[in-house]
Amino acid sequence: MGGASRRFLMAVWDGGGNVPPELGVARRLVTRGHHVHVLGDPTLAAAAEAARCTFTAWERAPHRSSLAPSDDVIKDWETENPLVLLRRARDRLIAGPADRFAADTAEAVNAFAPDVVVSDAFLFGAVIAAQAASLPVALLVPNIWVMPVRGTPPIGPGFPPAKTVLGRARDAAVGRVADRLFSAGLPAVNAARAGRGLAPLRSFYHQALSAQRILVLSSPAFDYAADSVPPNVTYVGPILDEPDWTEPWSDPWSPTDERPLVLVAFSSTYQAQGPLLRRVVEALSTLPVRALVTVGPMLDPGEVEPAGNVAVVPSAPHGAVLAGAALAVSHCGHGTTMKALAAGVPMVCIPMGRDQNDTAARVVHHGAGVRLPPAASATRVRAAVLEVLHHDAFRTGAGALAARIAEDVRAGGAERELEALAG
Repeated sequence: MGGASRRFLMAVWDGGGNVPPELGVARRLVTRGHHVHVLGDPTLAAAAEAARCTFTAWERAPHRSSLAPSDDVIKDWETENPLVLLRRARDRLIAGPADRFAADTAEAVNAFAPDVVVSDAFLFGAVIAAQAASLPVALLVPNIWVMPVRGTPPIGPGFPPAKTVLGRARDAAVGRVADRLFSAGLPAVNAARAGRGLAPLRSFYHQALSAQRILVLSSPAFDYAADSVPPNVTYVGPILDEPDWTEPWSDPWSPTDERPLVLVAFSSTYQAQGPLLRRVVEALSTLPVRALVTVGPMLDPGEVEPAGNVAVVPSAPHGAVLAGAALAVSHCGHGTTMKALAAGVPMVCIPMGRDQNDTAARVVHHGAGVRLPPAASATRVRAAVLEVLHHDAFRTGAGALAARIAEDVRAGGAERELEALAG
């Protein structure tokens, strides 16, 4: 344990892939003798209890009360336009309801009396309430760095690093569009700040960047933004904990079966991924491989028909499966990607939105996989699987990242950063 026991209030939202790493931080703090109280969506109560935290639910702030797609706050599957998606995130989560997140967080601060508030980076209202109470604030970024930094492409389109004048002009133009879009949320943020007695900000991003600590739960070797982030940002390595709903898995194939094992894992939240999963199964069903498809909690396994060489299950521990896998086919959510690369497993990336395009771009940048559009046909998926399986360069690229990620996981650091802030 790092010194005296401290009290941490953790503000989270049920965005799917952000939950296991953020509650993984909470679990590590509890293991080191600290008291963690989680403030989050009602759907996270069981996960918080499994991490041995106390829990209360958002009341005024937007939240999920069930796993039904209709209960999702952003409903990103309803649009393929990245600008519409960013506006929804701004208006439905980050800025629009900041005053309501602040009200719920202030109430939790009064009830729990924390030494530090730890918040998901998107919950600006939680940060506002902590600053109004003069409490230290740490943000958790449970994926790659998402805010604008010099020399790094803007988040959204999945651009590779710019190497030419034209590429830098592209990044600048897209960055200006994103800045204008997010700046439109500044009045709502400042209104929430005014309601808590805080001075207005001139920059939308400063509400996040003003936190004392910003901890990126990723590997700096993977994220090409790592060399450009502000001085209060620290990469503390990925947290590879399995979700609390993961079930045990028994390998259905013979131990003597030498066909390469392929893990197919798409989003743990709803992204209308059923048709794509069916095309992936169609592609794999004609190849000399063994494939395990995990559909996650948002799809009925019956929506995806298995094949002779393809098993379909609700869930399985991805880390254990990947230890014996030759390939991962994924939407490129950050958690799945880190688990695959930590195991040295190359990827066929089929991003479906959110930060997935940019995570996939980094996989390709490191030579650890290929990238397809979400509308890719079974024929294109089949060709991509064969390309990655038959070219050793992809496994070499994934293996190089595995060594660096293993170092980051061993070093950890999130809990020590938070203990230092509390001290």
